[in-house]
Amino acid sequence: MRQDWQPKPGDRVIRHPRQEEMGPIRVTVKQRRVQSRAGASPLIIVLIFAILVAISTGLLLLPFTHHGAGMTPFMDALFTATSAVTVTGLVIQETSTYWTPAGQIVLMGIIFVGGLGFMTLATFLLVLVGQRVTLRQRLLIRESLGANQLGGLVRMTVGIVLMDIGIQVVGFVALAIRFWFIYPPGEALWQAAFHAVSGFNNAGFIALKEEAGLEAFQADGAVIGIFAALIFLGAISYGVIIDMVQHRKFKLFGLNTKLVLTFYPIMLLLGMGLFLLFEYTNPATLGALPVSQKLTTSMFEAVNITAGFSTIDYAEAEQQTGFIMSGLMFVGGASASVAGGIKINTLAVVIVAISSTIQGRAHASAYGREIPDEQVRRALTVGSISLGMLFLVVLLLTLSNTTFDFLSLIFESVSAFSTVGLSTGITPDLSQWGHIVLVVAMFVGRIGPFTLVIALAQKAEGGRYRFAEEHVTIG
Repeated sequence: MRQDWQPKPGDRVIRHPRQEEMGPIRVTVKQRRVQSRAGASPLIIVLIFAILVAISTGLLLLPFTHHGAGMTPFMDALFTATSAVTVTGLVIQETSTYWTPAGQIVLMGIIFVGGLGFMTLATFLLVLVGQRVTLRQRLLIRESLGANQLGGLVRMTVGIVLMDIGIQVVGFVALAIRFWFIYPPGEALWQAAFHAVSGFNNAGFIALKEEAGLEAFQADGAVIGIFAALIFLGAISYGVIIDMVQHRKFKLFGLNTKLVLTFYPIMLLLGMGLFLLFEYTNPATLGALPVSQKLTTSMFEAVNITAGFSTIDYAEAEQQTGFIMSGLMFVGGASASVAGGIKINTLAVVIVAISSTIQGRAHASAYGREIPDEQVRRALTVGSISLGMLFLVVLLLTLSNTTFDFLSLIFESVSAFSTVGLSTGITPDLSQWGHIVLVVAMFVGRIGPFTLVIALAQKAEGGRYRFAEEHVTIG
C-alpha cells in the first residue's frame, strides 16, 4: 500500500485498527452501478413505447399518408399508431382505402418495430455497425426480452432479429407465389410483404383490395394456411422456437417450452371445437359452408385469438362464441412473443399450482420440475391485476358508449387490452372518449402485465425476513 496516497473528492476513507501501519484504505464509490440500476427501471419500457407511439402518430399525421386534403385527423393518427405499435389491429379507418401506399409503408414499418421491439432492433443495428453494447443497454434488452441473465444477450438478440426476418421473408415468398395468380406483379409483391409482416407480428392489419378483406379468401386454403403458420410462429415466442430447433425432442425441452407446447395447442383445440359447435348452423358464419371449410375456418379463428385476422363477421356470430373468444383472447400467446394477453405461460403456472394443491403436493410441479413459489405468486398477481385493469376498461367503455350492447363492448375491450384486434365492427362508431379508452387499453395491455412482472422480479431481491405464520379461513 502506498503511504503517500491522499484521498480525492468523492472517495470514502475508513479507519482500520492498524491504520498507522497500513495507511489509509481507499474505497471508491462508483456511481455507474447506481445509474445502471436506475436505467433498469420498468418505467423505461413504458417510456420507449410512449416515444414510439408519439413518433408513429407524427408520421401518420403527415398529409401524404392518407387520401384526402390536409393532415390526418389527430385521433385517427393516434389510434392507428397505437394499434400498430402494440400490434393490435383495431382500426377506426380502413387500412386499404384510407391510407395511401406511403401511409401503408409507414404502418408496415411501425408494425415491424413494434413487434420486434425497439431495444432488440437497436441492439442489432449497433452490432451491425460494430458498436459496443453498454451495460445499461444490456439491462434494457434483458427486460424487453423477459430474460433472466445478462450473459449472451447480444448474441441472443442478433439471433432473434435474424430469425424474425427469416420467417417473414419465407412468409413473403409463400404469399407472393399465391398472390401472383391473383394480382398484378407489383400488387402481389406488396400485398405479400405487408401481410407477411402483419401476420408474423400478430398485428391483424389488412391491406387487401377486396371489399370483404380476408373474408374473400375464406375458401383459399393456401392463403389461410400461410397466415395461420405465420401467426402461430409469432405467438409461441422466439425462445420456444429456438429450444425446439436446438433439442428437437420433447423430453429435452425446457419446462417453459413444454408448458407452452402443452397448453397452447389445448387452448387452440378448445377454441376450434367450441367455435365449430356454436357456429355450425349459423347461416351468417359457418352454416352455409361445406364441412371441410367449416373445419378450416374454425381452426383459423382459433389461431387468431392472438392476431385479429378473421374470415367471418363477428357482429353476426352467436353470443356464446363472442364470450368464449373473449376468454381465449384474454389468455393470448406465449410470454416474450409478439402476442398479447396475460400469456399462456401464466395460465399454465396457475393451472399447475391448482392441480398440485388438489393433489396435496406442497409445491407446484410439472414434467419432473418444481416451479418456484415466487413464480406462482407472480402468475397469480399478473392474472388478478390484468382482470382488474380489464374490468376498468369495460366500465369506462360502457359509460362512454351507452348505445352498444354490453357483450360487444366486452369483446372490444378484451381485444384492445389483449392487443388482439378482433372486432364486432363497432370500433369506428365509438365516441371519442371510447377511442381514448381503447388507446389507453392497447398501450397498457401491451406493456402492463409484462412491466408488472419485471417490477415484481426487481423487488424480490429485498425483503428476506419473514413474519410469523397465522392461518385464515379459506372457502
